[in-house]
Amino acid sequence: MNSLVHGIGMTSQRTRVRMVERLRESGIRDEKVLAAMGAVPRHVFVEQALAHRAYEDTALPLGFQQTISQPYVVARRIELLRANREGGPRELGKPLEIGAGCGYQAAVRGELSMQVYADERIAPLLAKARQILRGLRLATVRV
Repeated sequence: MNSLVHGIGMTSQRTRVRMVERLRESGIRDEKVLAAMGAVPRHVFVEQALAHRAYEDTALPLGFQQTISQPYVVARRIELLRANREGGPRELGKPLEIGAGCGYQAAVRGELSMQVYADERIAPLLAKARQILRGLRLATVRV
């Protein structure tokens, strides 16, 4: 496993598991979405000073008047996308994400898609997303 994924305390795998349990308690039912949420280390997408808050169900600032969406919103969006596919829940194919921000939602979608194409107009956010996604070795996400 990549060194970016490991964490201690509030950035540990155990903390991600608790986040997934809260999502389940909040009504997220798609087990593949829950697994994807648990697989992606949200703390690496936020500023280091906010890493201890990464698994709270809240949006966090990214700078440039942008935020990383709260985990419930990300999970619900992806759950709805999967549920509304013709024939019921299945893989998401090759989605295009406009306004990728730090790349967190694209990374979660990448766990459920053949390929994700993500676009971001704010150059520093785009550079950060590229750096993080490369570090996580997420071959299914292109920014």
